[in-house]
Amino acid sequence: MIIRDKTNSFALLFAWHGTILPKVFPALMVVVLISTTLVYLSKQHYVLVPEVPAIGFTVFGVILSIFLSFRNTACYERWWEGRKLWGALIANSRHMIRDSYVLDDQPREVLMYRIMLFTHLLRDRLRKQTHSFEHYQLHVQLTEPQWQMLSGHMNPPQYVLEIMQKDLVAIYKRAEITDIIYSTLTKHTVAIGDIHAGCERISSTPLPFSYSVLLHRAVYSFCFILPFSLESSLGVWTPVIVALIAYLFLGLDALSAELEEPFGIQENDLALDSMVRNIEREMLCSLGEELPPVIVAHKANLI
Repeated sequence: MIIRDKTNSFALLFAWHGTILPKVFPALMVVVLISTTLVYLSKQHYVLVPEVPAIGFTVFGVILSIFLSFRNTACYERWWEGRKLWGALIANSRHMIRDSYVLDDQPREVLMYRIMLFTHLLRDRLRKQTHSFEHYQLHVQLTEPQWQMLSGHMNPPQYVLEIMQKDLVAIYKRAEITDIIYSTLTKHTVAIGDIHAGCERISSTPLPFSYSVLLHRAVYSFCFILPFSLESSLGVWTPVIVALIAYLFLGLDALSAELEEPFGIQENDLALDSMVRNIEREMLCSLGEELPPVIVAHKANLI
């Protein structure tokens, strides 16, 4: 996720890294080249290209703008919902830190480390990555069969939640906690499970493919016929105006495609590594353990 100072308007105007411009630049250059070639041929009277009817082009542009706006709104809602879910995960981890003080030190420490492991596994599942967590094996107190099951489980985060709940049930049956305390801790594990399900819903259900393809084709078709509609009225200014209009439409199309998958590793995706590290640091702090370093932005990009 791009973290950039927005108070400098001049720097924002000429920003390159972290913007959508590098992704649409090749297509934008093709449109500008078509415009420049068309203007040159027209001015030299080498060719006379029939002008695209303005009324048809205007209607096309208005309809395309409406659908682009709808798609960008839908994609941003997915991005923002993903951020709210991870915000809720951070909040529930903090609730668990406070409410788990009723447990003895040893089971509380195990519970904290299992939540940390859960956040790592959830991030990797959403990003379709695989990391090694061998350093957690002693802290989470999983048996060797359980650890082997975790590495091959179809849903590792869910498996960790199951183990957490089983241990809470065992502690309750041993009468080490009351039913009220058990209910409170279970409420947090249920909330974490709901967050897990919500993230998987976003990750596994993209916008309909046919809708995205239709809009993508319409955007590129509009941009490529743009010079033929504006050349007769704009003259030598055609490449400049066409470039600005094409940048807007191509950029919105590319940006919506990027926001549609909020859990990826692109520059405008959510900083899941940073949020996982934040949860880890807060829990280790409550346990009095050494804290790992804060993840800092690299070239204004926070992963």
